[in-house]
Amino acid sequence: MRYTIRAILSAATLAGIASTSAPAFAADEVNIYSYRQPFLIQPLLDAFTAETGVKTNVVFASKGLGERIAAEGENSPADVLLTVDIGRLDGAKQLGVTQPVNSDVVTENIPAQFRDPEGHWIGLTNRARVIYASRDRVDQDSITYEELSDPKWKGRLCTRSGQHVYTIGLIASMVAHHGAEETEEWLAGVRDNLARKPAGNDRAQVKAIYAGECDISLGNTYYMGKMETNDKEPEQKEWAKSVRILFPNSDDRGSHVNLAGIVLTKHAPNKDNAVKLIEFLTSAKAQEIYAETNFEYPVTPGVAVSERVQSWGELKPDSLSLSDIAENRKTASELVDKVGFDDGPAS
Repeated sequence: MRYTIRAILSAATLAGIASTSAPAFAADEVNIYSYRQPFLIQPLLDAFTAETGVKTNVVFASKGLGERIAAEGENSPADVLLTVDIGRLDGAKQLGVTQPVNSDVVTENIPAQFRDPEGHWIGLTNRARVIYASRDRVDQDSITYEELSDPKWKGRLCTRSGQHVYTIGLIASMVAHHGAEETEEWLAGVRDNLARKPAGNDRAQVKAIYAGECDISLGNTYYMGKMETNDKEPEQKEWAKSVRILFPNSDDRGSHVNLAGIVLTKHAPNKDNAVKLIEFLTSAKAQEIYAETNFEYPVTPGVAVSERVQSWGELKPDSLSLSDIAENRKTASELVDKVGFDDGPAS
């Protein structure tokens, strides 16, 4: 017997998982499992419903949704999974919970670089992995990822765990460009330049720069927007003022970018509505909403970034296929452990 979306939402509530909207399972709806917080995607879903009349039901969790879909099997009510990072997108494919999206609209809207070659995942927005640099203590206006292993940065770099999906994505891109052996040497150099053991999220690294604990950090671009507009925690606005963004490798291959994206689930009960949603999210209208509300870069050609994002400088994205990054994630993770990256700088 197929689970109803109401039953799943009730179970999610008991498990401490947030949800938005809880009407009963019906044919004019689409059921969304999301790693993206509801307030980030609700403006998009409201616009989709206004345009199509299709209602949306959302189950939100910070982890475990791919595994949940796998456990539910053919009875899963989930039509799509919204997630961030190529690792999680490819991970859903590897779990066997996806099916290809066959849509001329999606093919036209989303460049091949940001789609799975077999159609199992579709990128919706970009974020760049950049350098946050102290306005007071860093004079240079350009930087490369390779430079992060230069001894001149010894004791001056902060970052989150090497095993976090954002870090793994960057390291995997280095493997794709330079090979495993050279990347291992580079990663050991970056480790030795750390000011402390990797800890905290991207915003915590900017806070550390503000506090004088380090001078540069790795972080995703959209965190600048989140800090600059954080009225609930206005101290984060001060953190943001203490740094500026440097886009690495702007003079050569470009900065590493990663994705927020979507997959169509293998047993989607509302497949037609799910494809409608995916097509809508790749449209210029939806991409503009993404750009304004989430401080991310649209992947649909011709859609401009927001004025706030423009103010951080020009992004030249690395043209490396996201599939190449996905293929090198395992190697990247192994290198993190091999060099003891999360143990902090070597003595």
